[in-house]
Amino acid sequence: MLPDHVETRQYAGGKMLAAKHDGVGLITFNQPEKRNAMSMEMWSGMGEILDEFGEDDAVSVVVMTGAGDKAFVSGADISQFEKNRNSADAQVEYDRATGVGRDKLNAFRKPIVARIRGFCMGGGLAIAMATDLRIASADSQFGIPAARLSIAYAPDAVKRLIDLVGPAHARMILYTAKRIDAAEAERIGLINRMTTEAALDDVVLDIARTIADNAPLSVAASKLTINEMLKDESQRDMGAIKRMGEICFNSADYKEGRTAFMEKRRPRFVGR
Repeated sequence: MLPDHVETRQYAGGKMLAAKHDGVGLITFNQPEKRNAMSMEMWSGMGEILDEFGEDDAVSVVVMTGAGDKAFVSGADISQFEKNRNSADAQVEYDRATGVGRDKLNAFRKPIVARIRGFCMGGGLAIAMATDLRIASADSQFGIPAARLSIAYAPDAVKRLIDLVGPAHARMILYTAKRIDAAEAERIGLINRMTTEAALDDVVLDIARTIADNAPLSVAASKLTINEMLKDESQRDMGAIKRMGEICFNSADYKEGRTAFMEKRRPRFVGR
């Protein structure tokens, strides 16, 4: 997806990959032999990459993708269920071990775009729903098979599903455990856009680089405000929204934006 000369770094024994170029950080779920099923180690690796990208001013937006053309993430690695998720007590430990990576994904302050091709199922769909934008190829498939495994889908993921598609579609997806195609996912709002397989990279990179060219503080303020407004009113941190607004209006980038507009040139934002 990024130019061939870009350095790729390995995490989680090579099952997670990271690269960056031209303002875009790329995270790849790299277990194609298992359709990129998410293991406990991969959760830790993803958290490490997010930490690095979060601190790197050269990264303005992150793209997540799956290796190969069969899956984004097909779900949790079921081969680990017998050992790590074989009872309610074991599930608590599993949630603790993987929760660090989940928390880092949920708290990440920069925009994340999910580039989806192939299967995006179960825990993989939960990851995609935790991103800010979801762009999928026409051959993608989505679903939550929890009802066929007799497990409860995580409450925070159910909340995101409801926020995206509404309770009626959420019930259909969860109760039936059926897969839906990309066209249906786009229709109900589960993904932002469907495109052809051939155009997927170009569409995702165009969106990512457009975001990267915008003022980082303004984009961060928008992400913060959207996330807070999706919470119950009693839980919203309106003070954080106010402080972020003040940071934007007091920033050098705000001055640069005004000046560039008056001079009819492209602004050069630095995130301060």
